[in-house]
Amino acid sequence: MRACFDCHSNETVWPWYSTIAPMSWLVQRDADEGREELNFSEWHRDQDNDAAETVLDRSMPPRQYLLLHPEVRLSDEQLATLAAGLALIGYDD
Repeated sequence: MRACFDCHSNETVWPWYSTIAPMSWLVQRDADEGREELNFSEWHRDQDNDAAETVLDRSMPPRQYLLLHPEVRLSDEQLATLAAGLALIGYDD
C-alpha cells in the first residue's frame, strides 16, 4: 500500500503540489496511467499481467516518484514478497 496505492488504486493520497498547475496535470496523468495499467481497487477487470516482473526489474515505482517520495522505497526482500504476491494472484507472465 505504501509504495503502490497512490498511483495504482482509487485511494490516492494527493500531495500538496498536486493542487498547483502544471504539477497537478502531471500528477493526475501519472495516477490515471497507473490506474489504467493496474488498479488494486478494481480486481474485477483485466489488468497488467506483467506486474510481478515490473516490480522485480525495478521499473516501478518510477525514479522521479522515488525522488519525491523516498519513503516508498522497498527492500529487496519486500520487492520479492510483492512480486510473489502479484504472481500468486495472476499478475505475472
